Amino acid sequence: MAEKRTIRFGIIGCGLMGREFAVASARWPALLETKARPEIVAICDLNESLFGWYRQNFPSIRQFTTKYHELLANQDVEIVYCAVPHNLHEQFYMDILKAGKHLLGEKPFGIDAAANERILAAIDAHPHLFVRCSSEFPFFPGGHQVHKYILENPWGRIIEVHSGYLHSSDLNFQKPINWKRMIEFNGEYGCLSDLGMHAMHIPLRVRWIPRRVYASLSKIVTERPDGKGSTAPCVTWDNGTITCEVEHPTDGYTFPMTLKTYRISPGETDTWYIEVIGTKFSAKFSTKFPKTLKTMHYVDGDTQEWRHEDVGYGSAYKTITGPIFEFGFTDAILQMWAALVEEFVDRPAHMPFGCITPEETRLQHKILAAALTSGKTHQVVEIG
Repeated sequence: MAEKRTIRFGIIGCGLMGREFAVASARWPALLETKARPEIVAICDLNESLFGWYRQNFPSIRQFTTKYHELLANQDVEIVYCAVPHNLHEQFYMDILKAGKHLLGEKPFGIDAAANERILAAIDAHPHLFVRCSSEFPFFPGGHQVHKYILENPWGRIIEVHSGYLHSSDLNFQKPINWKRMIEFNGEYGCLSDLGMHAMHIPLRVRWIPRRVYASLSKIVTERPDGKGSTAPCVTWDNGTITCEVEHPTDGYTFPMTLKTYRISPGETDTWYIEVIGTKFSAKFSTKFPKTLKTMHYVDGDTQEWRHEDVGYGSAYKTITGPIFEFGFTDAILQMWAALVEEFVDRPAHMPFGCITPEETRLQHKILAAALTSGKTHQVVEIG
């Protein structure tokens, strides 16, 4: 067996998602057919107290710095994973590209549509660089299977689509405010930009692009403890429901699609879901029941019954894990990184499922900007 190519990564932003990537790289032997493997050689964060965990667990890392330009000057770094607050996306992503580094960035890929356009212009100015955006949940086997169904188009006529990402981490009103509740760091979108790409990943991939939207946006918590003995205003949106009118890309008819992004959803610790309801066939998957895929075939005159199938560990990229076992979030992270590495190395014409493209981040921002306008004006907004 040929030795796998090693791709050298740098991480900017060593918090939650930086650590998740690091752990995924350590689990790489679980993947059976990848042509390359990642190696983390440099990390950067303003908080040096995070470095100890990386030092202890990843001897491949040779550069620890609080200055991201020092990491970008490191000739050993090929690709940068950048996980920083939204207000930093534009400057950091553009500097990464100018330094000649490939990039995996975090959603929403710019604090607003204008920032996203400037990032995409920088990508166009460096066409030799490989750039993708992070989103993990569609790599769950059930989500991947729904995507395959969409490509097969068994629905008859689609009646409606629902996709969303719900959690309840902000249900505790005494939780101190953080940057995601501050407009100067998170942007005016609020929950829409923080959670929206999870809900949009599959719809955008299959070109279910809304023609018009109506959004209902909620500010449920008006203030939170500021961590200094006082309170601070919460000015970003907590929950958002976007009702869309979508034209089927091949069959021409229109159908409604609902996208939900909730930070305050009682009973939902962390739930991603997608549902497609059709006249001949329907499918539902939710990470709340991670090994269960629901499908319904309609035959004239027969009883309408949902079929519940345990999909097990049927991942897009093969692993050592047996198919009878249950898939989880860390597995989705590993699958996302497998998709990134495979596409970076081989650029295959047909992939099981890939990471978000820069153009898909542009479409996301068009939808989010329209939803923001609709939420303010209470009007339906056309998307050009």
